[in-house]
Amino acid sequence: MNNCKKPRSHYYLSFLSTSFKILLSPVVFVAACTTSQVWAGEKDKDDENGHNRHNKHQIRSIKASDYAPVGAKKAVLGQAFFFDKELSGNRNISCSTCHSPLSATSDGLSINLGEGAHGFSVGRNPGTYPPLATDPLERGQRNAPSLFDRGAKEFGSMMHDGRIELDNSPDGFLTPAGDELPPGFNNLLEVISIFAFTEIQEMLGQPNENEISAAAAAQGSLFTPVWTKLVERIKAQPNYHPMILAAYPELKGDINGFNIVHVGRAIAHFQNSSFRTSLNTPFDRYLNGDEGAISKEAARGFKLFTGKAQCASCHNGPFLTDQKFHAIGVPQIGPGFGGVGFDGREDFGREGVTKDINDRYKFRTPPLRNVALTGPWGHDGAFNMLEDIVRHHLDAKKSLNNYDISQCVLPSRLDLDELDFIATNNPNTRYEIEQRIEIPKIRLQENEFKDLMAFMFALTDPEHLDLRHTVPKSVPSGLSLAD
Repeated sequence: MNNCKKPRSHYYLSFLSTSFKILLSPVVFVAACTTSQVWAGEKDKDDENGHNRHNKHQIRSIKASDYAPVGAKKAVLGQAFFFDKELSGNRNISCSTCHSPLSATSDGLSINLGEGAHGFSVGRNPGTYPPLATDPLERGQRNAPSLFDRGAKEFGSMMHDGRIELDNSPDGFLTPAGDELPPGFNNLLEVISIFAFTEIQEMLGQPNENEISAAAAAQGSLFTPVWTKLVERIKAQPNYHPMILAAYPELKGDINGFNIVHVGRAIAHFQNSSFRTSLNTPFDRYLNGDEGAISKEAARGFKLFTGKAQCASCHNGPFLTDQKFHAIGVPQIGPGFGGVGFDGREDFGREGVTKDINDRYKFRTPPLRNVALTGPWGHDGAFNMLEDIVRHHLDAKKSLNNYDISQCVLPSRLDLDELDFIATNNPNTRYEIEQRIEIPKIRLQENEFKDLMAFMFALTDPEHLDLRHTVPKSVPSGLSLAD
């Protein structure tokens, strides 16, 4: 029997920094870390609002120039691609299934459920996944990250393990596709936007279930044949033609020049225009000198964030991320990633990309803008409450070894329930994770902790509390938007 907490479609949390309440949809973000060497023993030299301290960590208000430029017609086309199930192998899932604006650009689950599952968000169920002894390819393996601010220029890697990242190669990108990645992408968000189509458990489907997955199986590649067939499928939809030609005038009216790079660009433009932080959030106004923009509790919490709590040693810069990878000891639940570890159900994180054992259990530091909206938290969504992942940071070893499995949000299926906590319950796994924890134990008084939480909620952009306007009424293929 699955002991995870029963999924909740929504619940309310009072904003400690404002007089209104926010609708908190449980969705995604890996919580990242702090390191002991940065603030240990350092004297408090900031003013009472912590302004010198946040300058030290380059925490500043967001500017329009922080983001890649957006083309309106490309964004309209990208919106259609984002919501259209025509782009999945079995025509039964879209990008929005796991990254719904109605769930703060994620799905509200600890670990995403793609192909084979049914339903929406926390109401999604495991469906007809084959009941196997191990199941890493039959369902999602990690928490579906939110899409907020992914169009910012400073992001040098994507995914929890950073396996899609900038590098010094001729095309500028390092990806699982290697030399099969076509040229012509302008930024990382454009690149990552074409990879869900190639994932068996996300949008492609099982080998030979459809003509796209059949092409991948026949040619022995999940990339070029998938992208080629997908473009053919889009071209076969005449309702897409005027949108494509309007978004890409360089095609000069010839739809035959349309390719997968155009797909990635369009989806990126939609995400970058719809899910970027607005330039006038309460926190940004506070950073610009309006000390009444956030509550006194949140202001004290910010001082703790940049000081005693040591959060800003990793959560820094305008988006509150150092863009690096850290081991913070999040409990491992679910099927794992890559069939590694004592029971083949662990997730080695960054090591899977770099092949460096020193990177074992390290995951990307997430940005914290809108963090109150993006639960469950952790690379595998192990924590269903923001308070719990924050407390984990304060004493990671204790949290790891006393993890309550009711905190996860995994829809139940009896044969899978028996597998989900194998790594969690293995003392050898817990020991290895514990030995690599980078963050120090931090002691906060309960009133200090409440102030820190007030600051976390103050990072929410009010314009992102309701994203229904980003959902189209229909898509060019005519397929249903409902899951």
